[in-house]
Amino acid sequence: MAATPVAPCTSAAPCGTDWPGMGLVAVLLLSLYWVWRQPRLALAGLGATLAAYAAEGGFAAALGQPSALAFLVAAAFAIAGLVHRLAAAGRQRACATRASEGIAHPLPTPAQGFRRGRLSFVLATPLLLAAGFGCWQAGQVAEAYEERAAGAALLSGRVAALAQDEDVDVLTVEADGRTHRFETAYPEDFPVGSRVDIVVDGDWKALVAEPYDAFGWELLAVAGSVSGLAFLANGLTGRTRSKRLRRGPQPVLQVLVREDDADGRTRVFAADDPEGLRPILHFHSLYAFGEEDEDEAGPGGADDGAAALTGLGRVAEILGGEAPPPPLRQAVLFGAPCTGAEVAFVALGEVDDPEVSVECSVSGVRPTVPGLLQRGPRSPGRKSQHRPWEEIAAGLGPTEEPRAWAADGFSRAVGCGLLLVQGGGIWAGLDDGPSWRWLWLAVVLPWMVTAVATALGWRVTADRGGLWVTGAWRVRRVPWHAIVSVRHSEDGIRVDRAEDSSVELSPTGWAWLERRLGREPHALRAAEEVGLLLLRPELRPVREAPTGRQGMPVGPLLVALSVLWGAAVLLL
Repeated sequence: MAATPVAPCTSAAPCGTDWPGMGLVAVLLLSLYWVWRQPRLALAGLGATLAAYAAEGGFAAALGQPSALAFLVAAAFAIAGLVHRLAAAGRQRACATRASEGIAHPLPTPAQGFRRGRLSFVLATPLLLAAGFGCWQAGQVAEAYEERAAGAALLSGRVAALAQDEDVDVLTVEADGRTHRFETAYPEDFPVGSRVDIVVDGDWKALVAEPYDAFGWELLAVAGSVSGLAFLANGLTGRTRSKRLRRGPQPVLQVLVREDDADGRTRVFAADDPEGLRPILHFHSLYAFGEEDEDEAGPGGADDGAAALTGLGRVAEILGGEAPPPPLRQAVLFGAPCTGAEVAFVALGEVDDPEVSVECSVSGVRPTVPGLLQRGPRSPGRKSQHRPWEEIAAGLGPTEEPRAWAADGFSRAVGCGLLLVQGGGIWAGLDDGPSWRWLWLAVVLPWMVTAVATALGWRVTADRGGLWVTGAWRVRRVPWHAIVSVRHSEDGIRVDRAEDSSVELSPTGWAWLERRLGREPHALRAAEEVGLLLLRPELRPVREAPTGRQGMPVGPLLVALSVLWGAAVLLL
């Protein structure tokens, strides 16, 4: 859309309110959202967008415009991905149906009266009303112009000047012996010396090519309609799937469930996973109450007060990070779970609450996989990201050969990114010749080269006598008896010594991003294993590390490359 040329504003084709274009933009924005949440609606939205694109001759323009071709390729790729997701959801549904072995039951009575989508409808109503108000106001602006222009004088003038006044482009037009000034959003359409048509009625005047400005109301209409229709579609989809779930007997599965205190989601585990190590599904859920429960509800006196105090204590523990993981509960899941489906379950309460509860999903079912902004799997009983010493020792075992930990692919990717930043900084600092930027380079460049060299080539080698630590500029020898601790902190590995300064390698990756990509940071693993060798001498290697395995710093090589790059920038 940004690369598509915009038709110029002329008197024959003035730039007014383009309702079809605004509708297409709204559909395209909704399709981008539906690609994430509603694959079927996304297919319909992309189909409508491509149909409008074809009606405007976009397919013919794709042969000569790279932007048009890129749009078609992206749309085709998105459609292929949506079809694949729908097919995968169908296979998930079939797998869940087979797992139930043909056992089906209707939903429990409390779940029969559960209604989905109310909140989405409530949120959609004011947003759609705001969109309608924006459309009405934009229409009022257009009608006011038409009424005023009908009784105004139509003049033809010459563009005398084009200037900027407080970031606003101002057009100076000479017509009928007078000078008129107009604000314009498209100054490129009115070059100096060209002829333009204007309408004048006393003190009121306007360009015929740019008659009015209703951009604010149009933006309100688009934003309100996109967000309102998104909520409305979510509510209708949830209501439809919920009705389908209540329509007849549903497959049932015996599972384990747990409510996560971190995000409030219900996570479903297989019945043969009593430790809760591998969640399979997750969704938000609410309790479903029958009418008889609501009629019988009443004040509970002291019991209610004790329950309230217990609940407040639980909330305080959760906020303080001291609460134990929620217990796993046995449950029966109703419905064939697949991506986007609606389910319900009947679960046993906790040990001190033996009552059975019925809950229904209020968001689509999602498979539990590490996402871009999710941490990797972790045992629910472990409060920190560090592994137990027994687990680390089981993975090491005694060996005769030296052990080495070096920069992995993720650390090298961080180093390459910093190297690009370094190259861009050298270019920006030297491109204009001698200036004050050279002082900035002299201060920042040594630190940048050190960081890049460390990220690309750090290495820790453990042998019989101690550690060989390869940093950006040299390889240091640290005997075992001089080491106090080895730890990972702030994306670096730190070797603390008793009688001397610490040896530090930084950066050795990006632990925050690695965890959210579902990975265990390589530098953290290295620090844990080296720390275990410090505590367990029987696991240390028997042999000394040869020179070839001690590592080689890459800092001097990067200095040479930086000098060559700087010379190329100055000379070329």
